[in-house]
Amino acid sequence: MNHGLLGQSLAIARHGWSMGEAVVYRIHFTADDLARTRVAESPRPMLELANAVRVLQDRNQPVRYDVWRRRSLARLPPEARLALDLIPLRGWTPDFLACVQSGSPHDLLEQIRSTSPKEIRQTLAALAEHQPLPSWTRRLGDDPFVLQQLADSMHLLHTTVMAPYWPHVVTSLAADRAVRIRELLHGGVERLLTGLYPTRIRWRPPMLEVAMASGMQGDLRLEGRGLLLVPSLFGSESPVIDPDAEPQPFLAYPANSGAALTPLTPFSAESRAGGAPEALTALLGRTRAAVLHAIATHPGCNTAELASVLGIGASGASQHATVLRQAGLVTTLRHRNSAVHTPTSTGLSLLMLHS
Repeated sequence: MNHGLLGQSLAIARHGWSMGEAVVYRIHFTADDLARTRVAESPRPMLELANAVRVLQDRNQPVRYDVWRRRSLARLPPEARLALDLIPLRGWTPDFLACVQSGSPHDLLEQIRSTSPKEIRQTLAALAEHQPLPSWTRRLGDDPFVLQQLADSMHLLHTTVMAPYWPHVVTSLAADRAVRIRELLHGGVERLLTGLYPTRIRWRPPMLEVAMASGMQGDLRLEGRGLLLVPSLFGSESPVIDPDAEPQPFLAYPANSGAALTPLTPFSAESRAGGAPEALTALLGRTRAAVLHAIATHPGCNTAELASVLGIGASGASQHATVLRQAGLVTTLRHRNSAVHTPTSTGLSLLMLHS
């Protein structure tokens, strides 16, 4: 395992310096790398969970996260706190807990349970070079029961802090991907890289410079593999790099949710908001239903494109999209000089119910 220049690739804690003050980690691109660079098509549950656990231990962005923090901490069983020892607010997190693979949480948790003793020992040995570890981790690579306890702890963490909010995560990351696709379509990979997260990520051809909160510096040569770009809702302040991920290295960056001041809400609350009588009444008109359908079939469209698809004026399209957004059925991001619309999970569910 390789964490940057030091050995294993471990997820990096957030908090630190601005781009101008930080030493940087340089990712070198060739023409082949630019051709193979892509945006992840779906959220990465375990990476998102690891980022969420760090935010849980933080006090930043109170408007967005404080209600979520209070609810999560109040519901967190004592057994779930075991995993917190290995996902510190500032420091390194083992790859086998914060893998970047896609898939269902159940399958990914099963992968944690089946982590080989050799991988665990190697990972923890590399980790111990940079931060203290709890005493119980000495048994983690030798005692299967301890590994099962850790996996159970991760399951409880996921159930408490992530699962109730997963539709919110999926919707926000889908909106970010829509923005990235627009960048790619209108300006190619270079515009995509330029707009990722300017406060910490800077494109200086042929290098992408990343200001790591850990202060890690060095060079990664992609050697034709390209780079996987992974948006993260809970990676709210700093990028994460895994130079050794297969089949290609990844860079996780804070998603452009466009709603940084919007509090996180659990799915049940979101559903109630979307299903309130006033919201449903507002959606009964034919034009507004057509607007929702158009946004669902053209995710990432801006207001002018939405108006063109529907054959209505831009002001009318904007007004209908605003009502749908207030009802919790679409998400609207400000991107450059336009508003970009994507459906929420509630909006998609409503369409499926009436299809």
